[in-house]
Amino acid sequence: MNNIPAQIRTVKVTRYVTPLREGGSLPAIVEADDGFLYVLKFRGAGQGLKALIAELIGGEIARLLGLQMPEIVFAELDEAFGRTEPDEEIQDLLQASTGINLGVHYLSGAITFDPVVTQIEPGLASQIVWMDCLLTNVDRTARNTNMLIWHKELWLIDHGASLYFHHSWENWEEQAKRPFVKIKDHVLLPQASQLEQTDAEFRAILTREKINEVVSLIPDEWLKNEGSDESADELRQVYAQFLETRISMSEIFVTEAQHARKSLI
Repeated sequence: MNNIPAQIRTVKVTRYVTPLREGGSLPAIVEADDGFLYVLKFRGAGQGLKALIAELIGGEIARLLGLQMPEIVFAELDEAFGRTEPDEEIQDLLQASTGINLGVHYLSGAITFDPVVTQIEPGLASQIVWMDCLLTNVDRTARNTNMLIWHKELWLIDHGASLYFHHSWENWEEQAKRPFVKIKDHVLLPQASQLEQTDAEFRAILTREKINEVVSLIPDEWLKNEGSDESADELRQVYAQFLETRISMSEIFVTEAQHARKSLI
């Protein structure tokens, strides 16, 4: 299994290449000072910093579990960047996103995963379904799979719709214990026949230590904008405790997924 990095690399955005208008938060392809292209998720977009936090946690947990996930970087955007951008909407977004944003390595030539064209074997399907149950990821449906085929391998992208408990901090303890009913819409659920085996394997990997390593990656400035009285460290611990609780009670979401699958096959 791959380990998460000790730290996330930081790059500086040097060139705005093109918007990706199919994304609701208007992400863009940008070039950074390391010479690589990234899909940039902006802190000033409508979904805000919580989407970036979900992207970071979801992406690094996927990597920790051995799933294919493009490299995530912190992407610094200078306040002067984009002043000459002719599109007023894009210029406003760039100006609202000064500071640390989130970049995902651009997989040039990748194609969108199509479940009709590509069959995913049960083990991998079960792993992705299990992880999305853990993260409460509502955005891996047939309409929008958020998966790519690159060099004949399946890659995961876009975890910004995960962890929706953090859009309302109230009763997060209860939310951590709930089944994930939206798993019924997961594009890979019909193939996910090895959930019990996956559950045992992934619970062993996602120890408290590993979860804390993931949440420790969240930048302070992303958490200080939460409008909460808690410190950045206290908010990180909420994320960690939410995930630890779900992992310790994973039979709840595994059972829900199994029941939803039976209704499909």
